[in-house]
Amino acid sequence: MTAPTTVLVTGATGLVGGRLVPSLLEDGRRVLAATRSPERARFGRGVEAVGWDGVSLPAEVLGRCDALVHLAGEPLFGGPFNAARRRRVRDSRVDSTRALAAALAALPADERPAVWLCASAVGFYGSRGDESLSEQAGPGRGFLAELCGDWEAATRPAAEAGVRVVNLRIGIALAREGGALALMRRPFALGLGGRLGDGQQWVPWIQLDDLVALLRFALDEESLCGPLNAVGPAPARNAELTTALSRVLRRPALIPVPGFAIRLALGELADELLGSKRVLPERALAAGFRFAHPELEEALAAELR
Repeated sequence: MTAPTTVLVTGATGLVGGRLVPSLLEDGRRVLAATRSPERARFGRGVEAVGWDGVSLPAEVLGRCDALVHLAGEPLFGGPFNAARRRRVRDSRVDSTRALAAALAALPADERPAVWLCASAVGFYGSRGDESLSEQAGPGRGFLAELCGDWEAATRPAAEAGVRVVNLRIGIALAREGGALALMRRPFALGLGGRLGDGQQWVPWIQLDDLVALLRFALDEESLCGPLNAVGPAPARNAELTTALSRVLRRPALIPVPGFAIRLALGELADELLGSKRVLPERALAAGFRFAHPELEEALAAELR
């Protein structure tokens, strides 16, 4: 098979999609970017905006691409995590994935994209202490673990129809544009940085350019299917992350945030910051992928200096 030349991307304006789309164009690929308002979209040359409602894509659009990258979803952190927001977070991921899988399965075999990269998250594993977690590890417990399990299961009809599906269990993407790193940087800028809880929890991180490179690698590497841990090769404890960020920003990290305060502020979501996930990218490394930013402090410096 030849490498995919036309790639359809949902979430093309998000944190990951915003760097992925230009990278695909540099590869010489054509990009279809799914957006709710194609008439107002402002993408660069080589990108065609196609309309979608956040759940389904027309069969004729899916039939025009060689590969699909599904990154769209309601942000996990962004307001009180009440029942309505929990439902939006879940529905934006599971319902859209289920609809896309059904649409792909219904296409004639010669019109289906060859590969579908579908976002998931390391939350699949739950909090597991010091246990090393490869793609072979089973699911954990909690809202996000159950969500990720259902999210990945929703892709099965497409896989059963012959599409190569890769479920990307993405860790914390370190990016200057936003996401977790922007949230962490703010208190450091005020001299209020510090570890979270006891700081001993493992943090699965990946520098954003490495994440984009891994996505492009997975598009072309036909041996990859099923779960793929999209994390860097050197997970760090939260205390180590705090120290590294302090050095890169040249700001003190003296004020730890007690676990009870995080739980009071975030409720159920506090487990995503205080829980421990020592996730390793075994399948990516075995397939020959090489990280440009394998060490935490250098990865932070690449984004913040």
